[in-house]
Amino acid sequence: MANIELSDVQTFASGLSPWAHLATVGADNQPDVVPVHPCWEGDTCWVMTFDGSVKSRNLKANPNVAMHWQVDESGNGVELWGTVESFDDVETKKRLWNDVFDYDLSAFAPGGPEDSPGVSFLAVKPDRAIIIHAYGAAGIDRWAAGA
Repeated sequence: MANIELSDVQTFASGLSPWAHLATVGADNQPDVVPVHPCWEGDTCWVMTFDGSVKSRNLKANPNVAMHWQVDESGNGVELWGTVESFDDVETKKRLWNDVFDYDLSAFAPGGPEDSPGVSFLAVKPDRAIIIHAYGAAGIDRWAAGA
């Protein structure tokens, strides 16, 4: 087990898959897990969403999340925990649309950043994360904010 930097987590996750699963818990204390395509901007992990989605409703009740990048054939994986803040202003949308996301967001919101009512972006601020090697059999590396 090693203590690592958040940049190590980002790099390792990007080598696994562009997809992760985002876990939220709503006001009814029921969990929900959905696939997302997160993108990093510095120490913030961004996820596009739609107002009224289960994840958006859950996050209004409880801003805590967990994320899990898909495990590859070697059994390597990444888990991350943090809190979320939602942004739907045009300035943030433009920046993320043009400079952060690595896929065409217009496929989901054809109006682009200026005409995408109901689209928001979730800023995940990580608190802690682990890199799992061979399902944990080959070790787990840990990162924590402020450690």
